[in-house]
Amino acid sequence: MVFPKWTNKVPAILLASAIIGVCALVFVFWYWASPKNYFVGYQPKQPIAYSHKIHAGQLGMDCRYCHFNVEKSKHAGVPPTEVCMNCHTFIKTTSPEIQKLTKYHQAGEPVPWVRIHRLPDFAYFNHSAHVNKGVSCVSCHGRIDQMEEVRAVAPLSMSWCLECHRDPAPNLRDKKLVTDLAWEPDGDPLENGRKFLELYHVHPRTDCSTCHR
Repeated sequence: MVFPKWTNKVPAILLASAIIGVCALVFVFWYWASPKNYFVGYQPKQPIAYSHKIHAGQLGMDCRYCHFNVEKSKHAGVPPTEVCMNCHTFIKTTSPEIQKLTKYHQAGEPVPWVRIHRLPDFAYFNHSAHVNKGVSCVSCHGRIDQMEEVRAVAPLSMSWCLECHRDPAPNLRDKKLVTDLAWEPDGDPLENGRKFLELYHVHPRTDCSTCHR
């Protein structure tokens, strides 16, 4: 039996497919299994030395002043330079770090902040849905108000998220207190959260389509 002439290309096609497949697999693991995406403790150096400890801690600035979309959007949002310049047009204008900020603002360019928390594209997460049900920033991001430089404090893995969805009460509080990172319940966090579980009608789903849409 004589094979068609095109079958001579089959080995080359199979080899090329295998190489592409391996490269794709390596890329997926390199990109999503990188410390940049899920390692607890990841703390990259930012282009401007911004201190959350000073702004959110010492000055008591509400998280929503800078992350103004967090209550109504899927994304919390990175503040544009205009938000920073609302204060720093007048405050500490001679500081080297503020001068860096001013240069970005004058050039009409965003500050190239290095992203710390990243979910895979196949995972859906909505900040507003959580914040409006009484889940505090501190539950996922830790005591940001005590950090000079922000670092990852939670793995944001599927099992970690499911753990909360199955028992959300310990992470619930009055919606008015979601940005009060120092707040602690008077009694048992579980008992405190159960009140808001009913008050806010919190019934988190655990089926696949909740996060994989």
